[in-house]
This record gives sequence, C-alpha cells and structure tokens, in this order.
Amino acid sequence: MIRVGVGSPRQTRIPPLELPRYGNGRLSGIRCIATQSKSEPPRESALTAMAMQRLDVLAILTLTGTGFERRGGGGTGYVKDCYLAHLLPQQEDEENETHLDNPLSPVPYYVSPSTSLDVLSNQDFLDLVDGLEAEFQREFVARDVKSDQDRVLLVGVQTADVSSQRFEEGLEELARLVDTAGGRVLQTLRQKRSRPHPQTVVGEGKTQEIALAAQTFGATLIVFDRDLSPAQVRNLETRIGVRVVDRTEVILDIFAQRAQSGAGKLQVELAQLEYSLPRLTGRGEAMSRLGGGIGTRGPGETKLETERRAIQRRIARLQKEVNQLQAHRSRLRQRRQRQEVPTVAIVGYTNAGKSTLLNVLTSSEIYTADQLFATLDPTTRRLTIPDAVTGEAQTIVLTDTVGFIHELPPALIDAFRATLEEVTDADALLHVVDLSHPAWQAQIRSVMEILTQMPITPGPALLAFNKIDRVDGETLRFAQEEYPQAVFISAAKALGLETLRGRMAQLVYYAIANS
Repeated sequence: MIRVGVGSPRQTRIPPLELPRYGNGRLSGIRCIATQSKSEPPRESALTAMAMQRLDVLAILTLTGTGFERRGGGGTGYVKDCYLAHLLPQQEDEENETHLDNPLSPVPYYVSPSTSLDVLSNQDFLDLVDGLEAEFQREFVARDVKSDQDRVLLVGVQTADVSSQRFEEGLEELARLVDTAGGRVLQTLRQKRSRPHPQTVVGEGKTQEIALAAQTFGATLIVFDRDLSPAQVRNLETRIGVRVVDRTEVILDIFAQRAQSGAGKLQVELAQLEYSLPRLTGRGEAMSRLGGGIGTRGPGETKLETERRAIQRRIARLQKEVNQLQAHRSRLRQRRQRQEVPTVAIVGYTNAGKSTLLNVLTSSEIYTADQLFATLDPTTRRLTIPDAVTGEAQTIVLTDTVGFIHELPPALIDAFRATLEEVTDADALLHVVDLSHPAWQAQIRSVMEILTQMPITPGPALLAFNKIDRVDGETLRFAQEEYPQAVFISAAKALGLETLRGRMAQLVYYAIANS
C-alpha cells in the first residue's frame, strides 16, 4: 500500500511526473482499488483518471450499506460485486489516421462485467500487466519506426481581445512552424477565456483534456500559441507529464536549424541563451549566498548559480561579437555609400517569396523552400536596372533580409539587430507580400508594425504583391483597388518583372532625391 485517498479516482489521482515509472511503452506500475456504494460500472471520470495515470488496473468494489455487525455496534459493509478496468493499446488506421483530425476520441479501455470478489482475487495481475505492456511496447515501436518526429499537440487560448479569424490564423501559422521545425501535429485543442489562467494558461478541465489527449495519441510535445512564463511551463509539465514549449521556443528551434553562416549561428545562440536564462529551474537570484551583509554569506555557489553565471558570461561574449559584426556591416555599408551605389532591402513576411525573387532578378542560387524561415542570413546581390531619368543602365544593391512574423520574439529582434540594420540603412525598401495567403492583409500590418519599431525610420517602400498566379481574379482586383501604387508579380513564373524593375528605378530616384 503506497497511497490512500479520500474522494473519487479523479480527485485523488497522482500527477504523471510523480508516478514510479512512466513511458509510452509502459504502465505506471500502480493498481488502484476504489470503493463505491452504488452498483454500477466505473464512470467516465474514473476511467479518464486511469488513462491519465496509466494505471495497471482500476478495481471498483461496490459495498453494501449493511453487513456484518462488529462487537460494540456499528455496521460494516461487505463487497457485493466488482468491476475491473484497464487500458488497451490505441489502434491506428495504417492507411489514413483520420482520428487525429477529429475531436478527441474515447480512450480505448476494457471494463469487465460485474463479477465477484473471489474471481477478482484469483486474477493473475502480473501476467495481465506483462501482456498489456508487451502490446503497448509493440505499438510504441511501430510509431517510432513510422516517424522519428515529435508528435505534437497544439493548444490555443482565445482571449477577449483576439478575433476568431485572427485566432484561427495564428493556430494555422503555429502548425506550419511546428512542421518547419520537424514536428507532426496530431491535434489542436482550443479554449476561450477572458484572460489566461495565471498558473496554467488554460483551466483545470482543459489541462486534464490535454493530458488525456497526450496519453491517447502518444504525444511527445505540447506547444502553446503564446509565450509561457517559467512557472506556467513547470505547472503544465507536472500536470500533463509531457514536455511543454511555447511559440517563441519553436521559432528559436527553427532558427537554430536554418542558420548557416557563422554570424547567423552567433545570433541564434545569443537569442536562445537570453530566452533560457530566466527559465532556469529554481528560485533564481534568491539562491545566491555570495552577497554582502547579514544572511547573504555562505559556503559557495549553488549549481544553479554556477549555471546562471556561466550563461551570463557567454551572453556577454556573444553580445560583444554581435557588436563587432554590427560594426563590420556598418563599414561595408559606408563603403557602398561612398561608391554611390543605391541599396534596396527586400522585406516581407516569412515565406512571401523574397529569396525566390532575388534569385530571379539577379540569376542567383540562394536556397528557397515552401517553408517558414527557409533562409535567415542576409544575402546581397547587384542588380542592373534602367535609370528613371536617362534610361541608361544603373547598378543597385539588393539585400534579402530575414522574414518577419506576427509578434516576432523580442529576443530575436535584439539578437538580429545587426541583420535588421540592413533595413534601416537601405535607401529604399521592397515590401514583398504573398497575395495567395488568406491572411495577406494581416501580414502587411505585421510587417509595418515591426518596421515602425525600428530605431531609425526606413526609407520609402514599394509594395510588390507576389504569387499572383495562385490567386483568383476577385482577390487580384481587390488588391489592385486597395493598393493602386503597388506592383503585381509572380517570381516563380517570372511575371511582371520588367514592370518591377521600372518601378524600382523610380523608387531609387525618389529615395535619393529626398535623402
């Protein structure tokens, strides 16, 4: 006997991280015996608690209200009948896993018919559990063979200040981020709240639903659509038993995979360290015993304090290197300015087609893919366009910059400031928009919001709507009416590029004339 609880199996359940053993191919090693006064099979809440804890078995004993009389009075109940329940492996459809796209399906379990205590006591539980775990292990290995990706549950919380359309667009974008990072989205869970719960973001009932979904589908990662505090991550992982990350951490992971140059890797590492520093487990600075005064002296640093100081020293070194990179790029820009070569920075939402456009215009071979943040490092190429006044050939410099995204994490803005300065120091901007994206108007607003946050106001911008070959006539006409000064192109199909070159010449002439 390891634990006694007063209440229902749901009320007295053990948090997943406190279970003796835990894993997709194992049960927890605990059998639960629960009593009840009404003769009925175990309720759904009890079976859900069994699934969340991965109990070996759940035995329900129905007690009578009367029974043997003890000496001195007082009735004691006796066992009238019993029920035995245990989990079953989740069966997946090999050809089409449609259940992953449906609302949460029932957890597969077995519940025995009403039986007697004698039958229950003669059950060989060790043999039963060994057989079940062998099936679970085969299921786990089959999943692992089919895919080595993270199996991800997305969780979205819609607050009162977010419209339903914006909320759904954010979840779709998060799903694409997870896919780009190498994960596989199993299901998306949603909740409407006036404001996020301070401890777990979602309510207690939704936390249980997430935990049950994680058990049902064998999820290895939970991704929330908003930034989480360190305390919220710890609380959620304790209740769910699966690793929990937020949107910023997914973006940082993508950047870590995509960075190719030394400068890009440097800036990504800086962003990751700045993000992880306040999330070190423990009591933070309160653990330090090296200060001066009463109560602050101690024998030495704790392990957490040592890690914190090491990260802070590494951040300081990276900041210095980023500053040197910033100065180097500044010298390159000054050299171009002395040579009077106009510069145009290509900006836009991630996956708008900026790198593809640069390849087509300059006959380059920059890596491109239909993914978010396919390229991170800025790329500069020369382009010849006709002069807006004389019509003679004129050379300008085109710079492809890192793609923007809604609510770009502050750590990334700070770490990539050397890259983003290519935007502020350019003579003009070419703002590329993916017209085929359903949320293209919201993407324009997101890019403009980030540009307004720049320390130096960028130069004039030309709006270029890309991927017109993928949109219908109604969308194209609407965009032309809303943005009559824009240019409409398809970089992949090489449509409208001559018009774009002419408009870029006018843009550069206007920028230089007003500088």
